[in-house]
Amino acid sequence: MTVTGHGTDAVRALGALRDERSSVRLSAALAIGSTPDQRFVGPLVERCAVEPEFLVRDMLTWALTRHPVADTLPLLLREVRSERAQARSQALHTLSKVGDPRAWPAITRALLTDADDEVARTAWRTAVVLVPEGEEAALAAVLVTQLGRGGQETQLSLSRALVDLGSTVVPALDTARRSPDPDVRAHALATERLRNDPDTGFAFALEEAKRVVALGGADSGEGGS
Repeated sequence: MTVTGHGTDAVRALGALRDERSSVRLSAALAIGSTPDQRFVGPLVERCAVEPEFLVRDMLTWALTRHPVADTLPLLLREVRSERAQARSQALHTLSKVGDPRAWPAITRALLTDADDEVARTAWRTAVVLVPEGEEAALAAVLVTQLGRGGQETQLSLSRALVDLGSTVVPALDTARRSPDPDVRAHALATERLRNDPDTGFAFALEEAKRVVALGGADSGEGGS
């Protein structure tokens, strides 16, 4: 599919974003991104909120990054407040790709602790990309409140975000290691293991941490150091 400046081509491309065939939607997003036009920004953002296929959503994000930030940023900032979880998640993902620091104030505690795991995971990744210099410790303090949350995939996402914050995360992890919740302590230990040895597999690190906690080690939640 090719999109030109003609109105009929634009209408056809926008219609193709809603085609029942994912291959057609993918081609439409590629064509739109290859020929940026302000008229496409709103429909691209709207489609991100409902598109069921991951590859198409990723192409929609790419198409948005091809447009001027002045056109995309206001709509993306609105979407992170949407009631639809996928809209929030995909807008956050796109903001991480755009990388504009003006989006940082929109990465709220509510998003970082969102009840939807996919939204929260995307918020963690986006926050690490956008966090201003000097704000890393404050971000880490919020992120550690999510330790022990969800399944292994969610926990790995959080650990990676914390590790990416560097040494500023150490005080927050030290506090988490003294939590009365054994799941929080184990997750904190596994994250510290990843920070010290990035080549360690997370599943192994987490199981080892759970064993240590079960045996009463790693500060045991009783205020040890």
